Amino acid sequence: MASEPILLFLHGVGDGDQDDNWRVRLTETLVRVGYPELDKNRLIAPKYAHSLVGSDDKDPLPSLTIKLPPREASKKNRRDFERRIGAVEFRLGRHDRGNGRPGGDAVINLAVGLPPFLQARNYLKNPQIRAQVLNRILKMLPESGRLVIVGHSLGSVIAADLVRRLPPGLDVAGMVTIGSPLANGQFDVDKLRETLAEPPTNLAWWVNFWNGHDPVAAHRGVSSVFPWMIDFRIQTKMSPRVHDAVEYLTDETVAEAIGFALFGSRSKELAVIDQGLDIPLDSSERLALLALRYGYLIKMKLEGDLRDRYSGALRQVQATAVDSIRWRNDREGRAMPSEVGRLAFDLSDPHATAPEPLPSSHLAKDDAVVLLTILAAENVIRPFEISVPKDARQDAMKELTAEMGLGSQYGADVFAAAKRAQEALSGGRGVNWIKGGALGAGAAAIAVATGGLAGLAGAAVITSALAGFGPGGMIGGLLAAGNLVTARGDGIAIGLANSGTTAETLEAVVARPLAAAILRQLQHLEQDGAVWRILVETEIVVRREHERLDEFSDESAPALKELKRKIEAIERALKYLRENGLEPGVPPSHPDETGPAPRSAFRKALAPR
Repeated sequence: MASEPILLFLHGVGDGDQDDNWRVRLTETLVRVGYPELDKNRLIAPKYAHSLVGSDDKDPLPSLTIKLPPREASKKNRRDFERRIGAVEFRLGRHDRGNGRPGGDAVINLAVGLPPFLQARNYLKNPQIRAQVLNRILKMLPESGRLVIVGHSLGSVIAADLVRRLPPGLDVAGMVTIGSPLANGQFDVDKLRETLAEPPTNLAWWVNFWNGHDPVAAHRGVSSVFPWMIDFRIQTKMSPRVHDAVEYLTDETVAEAIGFALFGSRSKELAVIDQGLDIPLDSSERLALLALRYGYLIKMKLEGDLRDRYSGALRQVQATAVDSIRWRNDREGRAMPSEVGRLAFDLSDPHATAPEPLPSSHLAKDDAVVLLTILAAENVIRPFEISVPKDARQDAMKELTAEMGLGSQYGADVFAAAKRAQEALSGGRGVNWIKGGALGAGAAAIAVATGGLAGLAGAAVITSALAGFGPGGMIGGLLAAGNLVTARGDGIAIGLANSGTTAETLEAVVARPLAAAILRQLQHLEQDGAVWRILVETEIVVRREHERLDEFSDESAPALKELKRKIEAIERALKYLRENGLEPGVPPSHPDETGPAPRSAFRKALAPR
């Protein structure tokens, strides 16, 4: 059999679209979005309207041929499926399951009992009719090859019922359901929800489309009952035929999903991804490449299941980062640097290889302090959260700093400094590694608390990062975190004291510059004298806020407890600086540690070269 998939179209109630209007409409839409026309020789469209009315055969219900894998294999199958479905979502848009329409289920339940929906009722309630329909479809299918299933209305129920009964040699390259009632409890035929509790091993991905005006869909998708698949909402004009298959197949996103399953990338897409121009990197691009390289080095230190999951997450982060930079640069009229462009790949193709981020260029030791302190502490695979052994992260950092011409000891000192900072702030509670990403998220919180970072030096840089990339992504989070650590002015103290900023966020903000100061000491670099001043100013503002609330609030008030925790964290940081010769005016521990460092170390480190 040829490698190209066969399209199986499963119709809903009615006469089964004897004229195949669905095919005409789908072909038109596929061509419009850049795919080839449908090949009639690679279509299977069974007509089973007569079978839904009554039973002529006495065939038994087809058995389940696709068995559930054992526990460990099931976990891998689920992860592989998530990777494929994530790629499809990246291509088509954002998942939208809907929230249902009040009374929607009641309307569907009533409709199923009416004469026009006798066929649906028969499939749900009559095992012999159900077996007859499934057997009729299976007899038309090949024993091996690849299949793309499109199911409309009742056809979506039949598709879900069929997928685990297919011949073992027949893989489903993609399943697209439209106008599906599967979220309604009446359509849980023969405990279908239990049968499909996990994605079948023969199914590459499943997406469902629901129309906002379609009463059968009841303003929701079907991921509420099959949470491993994804839903997309489309919107057509209100009409009596809003539920018809041809209406759904007019939508370009629906055609894109079907076309991608059948043909892969569209013919209108560039065969070769634009590699960009040989221009200098800006700060955001430089940070993104460094973070991706660090993530790659971490991945190479992992093994087994952990490496597999981390690789999948990093793959999506890389594609998203490149796409975000491309989108931002297009908006700003900036070309794509070749160093970024070479990392692009088609995420929607699960077999596409993500290009390896190249080793980073050299940075001066002083310029790298804040940058690497932030990189080591933050989560470079945001928004994914995967616990990685500290040894793997530390070894990756040592390799990264060696590549940058800083030496591997510099990377070891980055983590040693972070550990000392955390020990200093823990107050005898033991080392408490602050959750990765807390500072990036904290930047957004402080922005809100201070009314847009008013009065905070460097605020424009942070605000630009949040606006250009968003605080939830890897790039925006790292930029915001780095600039927040090096921020100067009264605004930072006010923002940290504000009740909208948690004690955990303050600890994250304090820990990073404290770790940077320790790293400078370990590497015998000049100190940034502003760190002490900012901590003192912050302590004054936090104490003032505590005294203001303490006068009238209950002793056990949560706000007072948060402020007390903030004060203790700042006191401990100042104590460490004082006792280790890092207070301005106090002789340093090393004779070559003198004078303040430039205030814009983070932005200087990321400046174009």
